Amino acid sequence: MLLFESSYKGFDKADFLAKVESLSARLGINPDWLMGVMYKESRLNPGAVNGTTGASGLIQFMPNTAASLGTSVEALRTMTGSGQLLYIEKYYRPYMGRINSFPDLYLATFFPAALGKSDEYVMQTSRLSASLIAGQNPAVDLNGDKQITVAEFKQYCYKGFSVESVEALKKKRQ
Repeated sequence: MLLFESSYKGFDKADFLAKVESLSARLGINPDWLMGVMYKESRLNPGAVNGTTGASGLIQFMPNTAASLGTSVEALRTMTGSGQLLYIEKYYRPYMGRINSFPDLYLATFFPAALGKSDEYVMQTSRLSASLIAGQNPAVDLNGDKQITVAEFKQYCYKGFSVESVEALKKKRQ
């Protein structure tokens, strides 16, 4: 049984769960990691949408990211979870071999530029300031200092999960 499978909001549950397992095997990751990211991002609701950013779907694709994958956030919102997994795989494929933990997978989702960086690395780019990123993600800025470090993000990854779920998410493979 996968973590959070009882929370899945789609009508295609059996197909979705089987595809999560096979996708995770192709990516070389623990399927619970993928379920954990989708749970944190959308509560496993394929139709989830962020009213502020327009991010949509199970892993909250941003509009530009969806377009780069050959779809749109509008299209993603109408897809089943099983249908979205095709785009989720396309998104994660370039990071294969660099994802060795649940926080790595979540970093690839949340802020890919931080993947592989030290715990002290502050999430920011030449176009996005640390304070803007922290302001848009106050739940991740755990200490309220208007910046998010990799170490802080790793703490956030496990926040709100039961001890049993955290233990499962810390496993390399199922």
